[in-house]
Amino acid sequence: MLGVGQKLPEFKITGVKPGFNSHEENGVSAFEAITNESFEGKWKVIFFYPKDFTFVCPTEIAEFASLARDFDDRDTVVLGGSTDNEFVKLAWRRDHADLSKLPIWQFADNGGKFARALGVLDEDEGVALRATFVVDPHNVVQHVYVTNLNVGRAPADTLRVVDALQTDELCACNRPVGGETLAA
Repeated sequence: MLGVGQKLPEFKITGVKPGFNSHEENGVSAFEAITNESFEGKWKVIFFYPKDFTFVCPTEIAEFASLARDFDDRDTVVLGGSTDNEFVKLAWRRDHADLSKLPIWQFADNGGKFARALGVLDEDEGVALRATFVVDPHNVVQHVYVTNLNVGRAPADTLRVVDALQTDELCACNRPVGGETLAA
């Protein structure tokens, strides 16, 4: 698995833009290729979930979405995806009230190539583990969190970690977002 201090590999996935529920709206496509060069100068939270149209996954996606402005305030792009294709993601947005007009990016990792490159593809199940990568503007991984398929994560803690990393200071256990740092 890709770890802290390692650089994201080259990749190309299909992104589903924030705010879209259909493949085209007002003459603009909902889809855009995302690569390791996308979102220059931004922090990235890249999170994988196993499958669309499931039970635990939408709770996590909706919670990341509820924090979209907080991540944006920290120059951080949130991208969540699975090995399902981009059309399934749009259908899910239309079908699930909590995902409608989702204010964060989703991505389609068709075939699991990106998840495999990051070391989080469950080969037996053919799906990604619940993995979260916090990546700095230089595409260096600064935080990794992985759990098994049945256990959801806490997106608010990912925000806490991003906030702490961006201080470039010592941060105590359970330091709240915007909290004090430690003096050495």
